[in-house]
Amino acid sequence: MTGTSIAKAMGWRTPAVIVICGCLIAVCSFGPRSALGFFLTPMSAENGWGRDVFALAIAIQSLVYGIGAAFAGAVADRFGTVRVLIFGSVLYALGLSMMAQSTSPGALYLSAGVLIGLGLSGSSFTLVIAAFGKLLPASWRSIAFGVGTAAGSFGQFLYSPLGVALIDGVGWQRALTVFAGLVLFIIPLAFVIATPSMDSGAKTGAIAPQSLRQALREALGHRSYVLLVIGYFTCGFQLAFVTVHLPSYLADKGLPAYVGGWTIAVIGLFNIIGALTSGWLGNRMPKRFILSTIYFTRALTIAVFVSFPITPASTLIFGAVTGLLWLSTVPPTSGLIALMFGTRWLAMLTGFAFFSHQVGGFMGAWLGGFLFERTGSYDFSWWLAVLFGVLSALINLPIVEKPTARAAAQPA
Repeated sequence: MTGTSIAKAMGWRTPAVIVICGCLIAVCSFGPRSALGFFLTPMSAENGWGRDVFALAIAIQSLVYGIGAAFAGAVADRFGTVRVLIFGSVLYALGLSMMAQSTSPGALYLSAGVLIGLGLSGSSFTLVIAAFGKLLPASWRSIAFGVGTAAGSFGQFLYSPLGVALIDGVGWQRALTVFAGLVLFIIPLAFVIATPSMDSGAKTGAIAPQSLRQALREALGHRSYVLLVIGYFTCGFQLAFVTVHLPSYLADKGLPAYVGGWTIAVIGLFNIIGALTSGWLGNRMPKRFILSTIYFTRALTIAVFVSFPITPASTLIFGAVTGLLWLSTVPPTSGLIALMFGTRWLAMLTGFAFFSHQVGGFMGAWLGGFLFERTGSYDFSWWLAVLFGVLSALINLPIVEKPTARAAAQPA
């Protein structure tokens, strides 16, 4: 069954309705996570922790998120998205609630690290994008990937100033509780982007037989997929480092807290433009060139930012330029995976690639705090982000953009 025939069979769940509800899930999922960096300073100060404690919790979260994403994707591919999204959102809300009560590093690692990481793996926009790939006609996919990614960025734009305002107004504990409640809005929205289980596809003869193991073996033996996965590491490193440590970096430079809040918000706002543009370009030019350009421009932007005096104006400009490049890697990455292997195991293969992204996120979050505690500076971490950006720009260039022989024989 093609994306067009699936969409026609769903009645009121038109492509537009699916995209809108998927975007709302992305807002509810990505928003709280993107604002967690604002809790570093108040939680560390109240509990007498060094920055490395909070940084390690977020690093654990990134790693668990990445590991869980591949498994969550496989379950969503096999049984449909609804169960995964509901289970993930409940774990996410539970993790945020427990984080609000954490008074020891162990409790923080369990709540902010393990539970929120598992919750994110089952409720993130990677599952939304995979659902778009399965439910929408091929002509909608690239731009829908961009719109879904942009929605996550709008969540960042919305939740960053909201988080700062809540922390200032009601305290960091109640702020986390409010975030937990908002995450639960994912549950009713999940039913709108429900994908059919693999059993139903097999009964109709719509799905050519290929097991999870076969799909993973095929992908890991595919040179272009491996290059794509390796390059994705840099995206995670840069995003996690900036999200977790930029507010504290700016405070160290003498800037007020609201500058950090608005900078993270500006990144989210401008990434709406960047993600939509990336999705639009994905139908018009080679996706590997889009990715290489994004990674190289990120490296250049960071190098310029840290080479000049840090002011509110320079920080907001950095946020705007970085925002254009922030999650704009997602549409071409997801599009390449769908092009190479089709959509049957799209959630799992996207999740496996995302594992590399989250290993990078682990390193960006943890290494930033670790190096700061030992050197008193974030400088080395910034320049690592520059180096990784240049390397990923080069790694993506040799990618070959065509379906596998198997995928070419069936609808993408």
